[in-house]
Amino acid sequence: MKLDEADLRILRILQEDGRITNHELAKRAGMSSATCFERTRRLRASGVIRGFTALLDPVQLDRSLLIFIEVLLDRTTDDVFAAFAEHVRGVPDVLECHMVAGGFDYLLKVRVSDMGAYRLFLGGILAAMPGVRETRTYAVLEEVKQTTQLSI
Repeated sequence: MKLDEADLRILRILQEDGRITNHELAKRAGMSSATCFERTRRLRASGVIRGFTALLDPVQLDRSLLIFIEVLLDRTTDDVFAAFAEHVRGVPDVLECHMVAGGFDYLLKVRVSDMGAYRLFLGGILAAMPGVRETRTYAVLEEVKQTTQLSI
């Protein structure tokens, strides 16, 4: 889908406030409400806009500890990759999982309440995942920047 500057204006505004009304969105994007509604509908239908969500404060929800984990698998075969990926999709504490190139196979982003909860996650969940040979853990001391907004 080819995006023009008007589409990009809509997307920038929606990234800042996904709950904005169509009327306000149209006003800020400099177009009529009908045109804005149709463009937004088209952006959703084409998959450019994948959805809308609320951003929650992890500290207030007892998920203050952010951990990144390097995962090295025992074999790098399609069946092991598939089994690991299928398993990790069902683990709620895993916020993100990325297959990467380099010295390990996957990078996980995990949120738990504290180190005790992480220890239970590591021993009871992560170590039991298919193909896991080795892990390296990085506990986040300070979140310097966290955003969901793409630079467009």
